Amino acid sequence: MNLTDRLLPPAVIASMLAALYLVFIGVPTDRFQGDVQRIFYVHMAMWLSTFTAFGLVGVASLLYLWNRRAAWDHLGRAAAELGLVFCSLGLMTGSIWAKPIWGTWWTWDPRLTLTLILWMIYAAYLLLRSLASEPRQGATLAAILGVSGIVDLYLINRAVYWWRGIHPAVIVTREGGSGLNDPLMRLTLVVCMLAFFLLFLWLLRLRIRTARLQDAVDDLRAQLAPAAS
Repeated sequence: MNLTDRLLPPAVIASMLAALYLVFIGVPTDRFQGDVQRIFYVHMAMWLSTFTAFGLVGVASLLYLWNRRAAWDHLGRAAAELGLVFCSLGLMTGSIWAKPIWGTWWTWDPRLTLTLILWMIYAAYLLLRSLASEPRQGATLAAILGVSGIVDLYLINRAVYWWRGIHPAVIVTREGGSGLNDPLMRLTLVVCMLAFFLLFLWLLRLRIRTARLQDAVDDLRAQLAPAAS
């Protein structure tokens, strides 16, 4: 086990505990939204990990299509699985916040709609792999889908600028204003983002290691199959 693998678990636990303390005890209650605003810190942290994961899927897919190395396929698949989990949690926490603030669980706002499409793209990415009869063919088709998902990531970023919607545009406006006026609110957001990003990195390394072991087991089975028959 290398140094990164030894340091990541305690770093994740420490940062998560710090994030929980700040969100539920440390940060002041928002005077307009009340306690429901506390979910915002976790919600934003989910999206940082989601976009990092799907960005990695796009890069890994592109490199896999170029040189067909299994390492890129492992990275793309692991990032897609984790990205889908964080994206699902991001959509759910957003709905929990939207109900008391917007009065509805869901609205077809441009950014929300494009985010739902993003979830569908990477759900299809994983479905393609599981349904393919030949693993390399499934990996290739999924990689093509993984690259195309980058377009949707870009559209999600631009949606609040190009189309009118009710989704908040950015954390800090062009005029320098921010919805997080208290310094402790900004600190809480940073700690939450760091905690979930470290969690993502830890899970990503574990999932890639599992994929490598699975490949080794499959190769061993393939070598033993002729002898058994």
